[in-house]
Amino acid sequence: MTETKITFGDLGLPEFILSAVSDMGFETPSPIQQACIPHLLNGRDVLGMAQTGSGKTAAFSLPLLAQIDIEEKHPQMLVMAPTRELAIQVAEACELFTKNAKGVHIATLYGGQRYDIQLRALRQGAQVVVGTPGRILDHIRRGTLNLSELKFIVLDEADEMLRMGFIDDVETVMAELPAQHQTALFSATMPEPIRRITKRFMTDPQEVKIQSTQRTNPDIAQSCWYVRGYRKNEALLRFLEVEDFDGAIIFTRTKTGTLDVTELLEKHGFRAAALNGDMTQQLREQTLDRLRNGSLDILVATDVAARGLDVERISLVVNYDIPLDAESYVHRIGRTGRAGRSGSAILFVEPRERRLLSNIERLMKKPIEEVDVPNHEALQARRREKFKAKITKQLEHHDLEQYRLLLEGLFTPDQDQEDIAAAMLMLLQGKQKLILPPEPPMEKRGRRERDDRRGERGDRRERRPEERRGYGNPQPMDLYRIEVGRADGVDVRHIVGAIANEGDINSRNIGHIKLYDEYSTVELPQGMPKELLQVFGKARVLNKQMRMTFVSEAGETVGRERHEGRRNDRRDNGFRREERRFNDRGNRSFNERAPRREFRERNDRRDRRDRRS
Repeated sequence: MTETKITFGDLGLPEFILSAVSDMGFETPSPIQQACIPHLLNGRDVLGMAQTGSGKTAAFSLPLLAQIDIEEKHPQMLVMAPTRELAIQVAEACELFTKNAKGVHIATLYGGQRYDIQLRALRQGAQVVVGTPGRILDHIRRGTLNLSELKFIVLDEADEMLRMGFIDDVETVMAELPAQHQTALFSATMPEPIRRITKRFMTDPQEVKIQSTQRTNPDIAQSCWYVRGYRKNEALLRFLEVEDFDGAIIFTRTKTGTLDVTELLEKHGFRAAALNGDMTQQLREQTLDRLRNGSLDILVATDVAARGLDVERISLVVNYDIPLDAESYVHRIGRTGRAGRSGSAILFVEPRERRLLSNIERLMKKPIEEVDVPNHEALQARRREKFKAKITKQLEHHDLEQYRLLLEGLFTPDQDQEDIAAAMLMLLQGKQKLILPPEPPMEKRGRRERDDRRGERGDRRERRPEERRGYGNPQPMDLYRIEVGRADGVDVRHIVGAIANEGDINSRNIGHIKLYDEYSTVELPQGMPKELLQVFGKARVLNKQMRMTFVSEAGETVGRERHEGRRNDRRDNGFRREERRFNDRGNRSFNERAPRREFRERNDRRDRRDRRS
């Protein structure tokens, strides 16, 4: 029995949309597009759950753009996205979908862009507005964005807006909408605050759930390398040299990491550039344009900076630093293998990050294949292949005969031409040697053997009776202390913002936060690198350094904090001994009338002796 394939023409879309889609090379709608487009064309609210790369941008854009009234010069469709990159991507997609419809204007509103550019786009009568929640709310309050006649609103990646702290802005914007409007909400997960929005602002939504990242990204070859025997920098260079890719993204955990890796790649001849939150929006857009037009091959980025990127050239993703949560891994590898394209992803895993890898494999529902660093033979073969291709191409050059005559004039007839060619090979090879010495033998230990040995000696962390876990986050957490508290005027949102911004950490990785008068505690995933802890140690909250330190399972901080904790314990024990002594002697209650000043002075003298010792 032959299975009938559904085309875009079968979904009821108008001709100007179908022609644009056909020009873009799309013929068969993805599962989420097949499910959502008919409901949105029929005026139903839609609640879509799907991972990145599933084609949800077209799922809501095509049916809603088809219903735009070109004659009405006011906002009719509003799309809210968590990041400026995703907002730009959605706006560009809408422009492509409406290129055959004259009179459709699209305005993009996001932080970092000049207001006059956005105001000009709104005054031209933009029917479609795409932007981030903060800037959209800002325009509403300024009176430059009027949503009183809005027909459609889309919340794209709603769970990410929740994690980035935009949920209050989203609810404020939703409250400004007219009573009669159509809502489409898309989210990879459905936490309770997002569910609350659906109940409050959506009318009998049609739920569409697309299962399994594996099915939506079937053409991504995933592999991992356990960091051993080589430094990560050296391994990265070897993988990039051997891998056959057009464009690549390398993900690091911090902003500083993007600069360090970019400097390394440029030093070794790769065309690379960094992309992080410290860059201006104009510079970020210029960098992405260079990647698209081929003047740049490798982008080194953080998770936040790269969210929403969709560049066709990207065929390789390297996770130089493993993400702290599995969902971020899905978003990372989703930068390649999009819309039916194939791609590959490599993950670097340090020994202490084994638990993070297990979380990723559990989400992906399959093990990630372990690979070795390319050896000298693989490097030799790849370099010789590239060198041969260059020479073969040069043999077709129209000026080759002139250089042949030059060669005859430079060398005497008795000199061997093969020797001359070999000497030229030596000169032309440059730093990438075509003949490499064999590497010293290195002990190879497979993943199963390593796991067995770990099991034999026992993993104390795995046998812990309890593990701290973050809000809605199944991964184990560690407790850290920061030296800011209520007395400094901080709130939980200040701490979340500082950690998310300084470390480029997704806020979903931040667990429980407890505020005290002089300090606070925060839970972060296990296996956090020392370099990241150093970054948080210098980071500031309300202009005061956090000075983050790790807290042990018993609640004692390491180093100086642990020493002070023991000293405070001695003081408390002395206080209790004095109390018992006074009460046992039959005096009046120590707590009520005993001379506390003398006791405090005695403790102060003891503290001074401790400091001197």
